Amino acid sequence: MNLLLLAREDFIAPDLVSIRDRRHRHLFDILQAGPGQPVRAGLLNGNLGSAQVVTQTTEQTALRVALSEPPPTPAPLTLLLSLPRPKAMRRLLPEVTSFGIKRIVLLNSARVDKSYWQSPLLTPAAIAEQLCLGLEQARDTLLPEVLLRQRFRPFVEDELPRLASNSQRLVAHPASFQPCPSAVAGAVTLAIGPEGGFVPFEVELLKAQGFAAVHLGPRPLRVETAVAALLGRLLKL
Repeated sequence: MNLLLLAREDFIAPDLVSIRDRRHRHLFDILQAGPGQPVRAGLLNGNLGSAQVVTQTTEQTALRVALSEPPPTPAPLTLLLSLPRPKAMRRLLPEVTSFGIKRIVLLNSARVDKSYWQSPLLTPAAIAEQLCLGLEQARDTLLPEVLLRQRFRPFVEDELPRLASNSQRLVAHPASFQPCPSAVAGAVTLAIGPEGGFVPFEVELLKAQGFAAVHLGPRPLRVETAVAALLGRLLKL
């Protein structure tokens, strides 16, 4: 945990918080942060700063906070991601969040197993938990927006033109002839398919909305690897 991420309900006074959940256990058991010790802290969707342990028991930690620094600038990229396997999604949501992505669309597509949409990991609370892990990793506080879209064509034709407006539009597609650009200036909307990629019909629908098909080379990659490689290539990190 690189950042103690606080919520407004943690505050018991204007500059004092009390935590009892996994964050307390991490401070107590892993960091062994006792009274007087400072830690990096931030308020969810608010400022960054520092917190100092005031009192601590085995059940709770109280800290005095001073939060005056703005969070990092969001990455100018919207990610359209075919809904991955639940185990993969548990890894991907924190990872994508740690890149500074602030809009993620989890999208149905032909090769997505319909059972994935029944996963308990898609509840708002479960999604928020994974996003917060990514914020803690990257020392960020701005919670991404996550949209769930189970109908591919209506989303692409009706919603995507607005979401992708004023951005460079790219779809990762192994069969394309154009290599993925790097360190792109300006906003980007990136679509990444499931294992095996988007089917041709889906690629054509995206192309009709101005998406250019790009690849990362001749080696087929797992979705988790492709996401990290594409974001690292496109963003000016």
